[in-house]
Amino acid sequence: MFLAAVGLILFLLFLKLTLVIVPHQHAYIKERLGSFAGVLNSGWHILIPIADRIAYKHLLMEEVIDVPPQICITKDNVQVEVDGILYIRVLDPKLASYGIQDYKFASIQLAQTNMRSEVGKLDLDRTFVEREKINDAIIRSLDHASEPWGVKVVRYEIKNIIPPKTILVTMEKQMTAERDKRADIAHSEGERAARINHSEGEKLEAINLSEGEKQKRINEAAGNAAQIELVASATADGLREVAGAMQHPSGARAVQMRIVEDYIKQFGAVISQAQTSVVPVGLANIQGIMAGMSELLSKGQVVTPPPAPSKDA
Repeated sequence: MFLAAVGLILFLLFLKLTLVIVPHQHAYIKERLGSFAGVLNSGWHILIPIADRIAYKHLLMEEVIDVPPQICITKDNVQVEVDGILYIRVLDPKLASYGIQDYKFASIQLAQTNMRSEVGKLDLDRTFVEREKINDAIIRSLDHASEPWGVKVVRYEIKNIIPPKTILVTMEKQMTAERDKRADIAHSEGERAARINHSEGEKLEAINLSEGEKQKRINEAAGNAAQIELVASATADGLREVAGAMQHPSGARAVQMRIVEDYIKQFGAVISQAQTSVVPVGLANIQGIMAGMSELLSKGQVVTPPPAPSKDA
């Protein structure tokens, strides 16, 4: 029983020393007696005890490396704190093992060095708007330098650019002034548009009122003209009727009676409104007036009634 247990232990120890299982997306570097003996890809592999050993283990997936913050000086001598993220991938496990001692540490140091160099070429304001340019420059430098290491720099991203507190206060004041400026411009543009709309409305209102007044006067003038025309036509018709009636003896007498009636009516109005008694100069003159008008009518002349006596007669 004891021997069986010892045998089992020795068998498990043998399996541990000889059997190696490599996970997916991993690569192991095998050394035999201290020399490179090959790359073990995913799967299981048999090692020679004591002679073979696993020297390095590499992850073939894309790795994310955090680049610590560092102080960089811009072109206008402003100190800013910059950090970033580095994305790399192992392409050749052998070079990654024997090309450099620690490719991750070397990539971080090279990224920081290039970051200081690129930030030093730009003013503070430009560092915030040209992040893509800085990232591309760092990637080109790292990619060229890491080629002998068997790794590929996929991309580099700047996380934060933090200027000093005094610069932050100044930038906040500048941003506030810029926002106030844009607000004033927007307000003035709104007032300008409102005044233009108001003046356009007043202009259209004045045009409409003038057009309405014009049309009103045209209509009134047309109505007055039509009225005058109708009155003139009616007066002309009446005069023609009177003239035609005066051609007959009965018509002449009717005209004579009409004139006498108007004369008596006016005479009565004078008497009723006078403060003193009004007496005709001679009542017999009425008969003479009637005879004179009869003679004028018989001759076809215009008959004009005598003037009414005044109130003070």
